[in-house]
Amino acid sequence: MTSDPSKALARNFIDGRWSDAGTPFDVVAPYNGQVVSRALEASSAMVDEAVEAAARAKAAMAAMPGYERAAVLRRVQAAILERLEEIAVAITRETGKVLRDTREEVRRASETIGLCAEEAIRIRGDHLPLDGSAAGAGKLAMMLRFPVGVVGAIVPFNAPFNLSCHKLGPAFAAGNAVVMKSAPEAPTCARLAIELFAEAGAPAGAMNLLHGRTAVGEALVRNPKVNFITFTGSSRGGAAVRQAAGMRRVLLELGGLGPNIVHADADLERAAKMTALHGTRLAGQSCISVQNLFVHRSVLGRFLDLHVPVVREMVLGDPLDAKTDVGPVINEAAAERIEAWLREAEAAGAKILCGGKRRGAFVEPTVITDVTDSMKVVCQEIFGPVIVVRAYDDFDEPIRWINSTEFGLNCGVFTASIATAFEAIRRIECGGVIINGTSTFRPDQVPYGGIKNSGLGREGPHHAILEMTEQKLVVFSN
Repeated sequence: MTSDPSKALARNFIDGRWSDAGTPFDVVAPYNGQVVSRALEASSAMVDEAVEAAARAKAAMAAMPGYERAAVLRRVQAAILERLEEIAVAITRETGKVLRDTREEVRRASETIGLCAEEAIRIRGDHLPLDGSAAGAGKLAMMLRFPVGVVGAIVPFNAPFNLSCHKLGPAFAAGNAVVMKSAPEAPTCARLAIELFAEAGAPAGAMNLLHGRTAVGEALVRNPKVNFITFTGSSRGGAAVRQAAGMRRVLLELGGLGPNIVHADADLERAAKMTALHGTRLAGQSCISVQNLFVHRSVLGRFLDLHVPVVREMVLGDPLDAKTDVGPVINEAAAERIEAWLREAEAAGAKILCGGKRRGAFVEPTVITDVTDSMKVVCQEIFGPVIVVRAYDDFDEPIRWINSTEFGLNCGVFTASIATAFEAIRRIECGGVIINGTSTFRPDQVPYGGIKNSGLGREGPHHAILEMTEQKLVVFSN
């Protein structure tokens, strides 16, 4: 990894131009602490400048025909694949995600933008029959969709390129202008996404990029000319965004506790392997990573015999090395927090079956059991490679626990019983129930989001476009 930050300077992009203004800050690699890039933090005046540029561009964006928006998006899609390795390496350097995962992220981002191109030419309205009442007889009514205007987007560090595309793509497809704030841990990833849109022909002012920390995001959200806000991050951050937004609409994709259930009749080999992989992949830094894993007591021993060896054999190391399975978490402070939660759980009687140690920003893939509901590893989002295995006797137990928490994102359920599957679907309060798969399942075309403190609204190109458009009633009288 290069230690020369001049090799990768992430500048702000405002009104079609890269700006040399802003306060420089360094980005260090979680793997070894070396500086891998440098970004320019935007001032509050630059935030306002970017929003003004987007506000000026929104009329041109709304007037751009769908086929032209789709053509730009297809060019972006092709460019992503052409530069796949460059983008993947940039993500790995800044976030510490292993290269095989960042390559997959870039491929997914290409698919995300391709889906947005398809959706750009099929934004539909509805015909409303009015002859069901005397007042409506002889009239024609329809609901049409129009762009919201200026979209403010805030992206996280854990999937910085694909999640940038999940915000830029639908917003552009719907005919909006965008001001996006990058994750301060991964500014180059957002810069590359904006660069591809600019090179593909996005109008000046339609795509704007700001770098910086919380204050930049706060200034963006507070600006009244931002018509819609899409945010991915913590539940605490989402609550702050919602409060600051006031009456403006928001799309919030927030945290979760990664609940998964392995019932007595499940395919244990499949469940053990999948939950092991999806609780440690990305170093557990996903809001749908397997965290709380409920296993029926009658099969717990056999399950652990299958599950723990898979976790134990995960290879930690240089994320650019093809042999590495798990890289570091985003920084040493995050690793120290995870370690502290594990030590607290141990002191309260929990048992670590494998892993549990920290080295710098690395946390060993960990399986922990004998926990209680009040432990932080259970009731708070750990965002690390830690799987909490919990026994249950009756299927009602994990459902009641899941429904009692403040979160409701995805839940995985492993069972051979249709009746058990339908009980889970009916009763579990969350955004998605995955039968015979883990909570991490998220193809980019599906409606994705949660309830309670896990979010508001749904991502996924088709559904995000619905969120980023306004419905307008049109009535023709005779």
